[in-house]
Amino acid sequence: MPITASKLRENVYRILDEAITTGTPVEVIRKGVVLKIVPERRVSKLSRLKKRAGFDGDPDDIIGMDWMKEWTEVK
Repeated sequence: MPITASKLRENVYRILDEAITTGTPVEVIRKGVVLKIVPERRVSKLSRLKKRAGFDGDPDDIIGMDWMKEWTEVK
């Protein structure tokens, strides 16, 4: 969805930073003409992933776990 030049002027740094971070082009409408601000290179989708806590422990311990007492059938 295009934004107006006035909205771009109000938030120029936030909008440009968002375009750099997400890699999504910004469309600006000015005098009936749509202009696109596009980052020169695309940002990798993997680089945009949020860091998550990983598994802490021995992966072999997962194999022998008994999940039956914690599992309930969906009704």
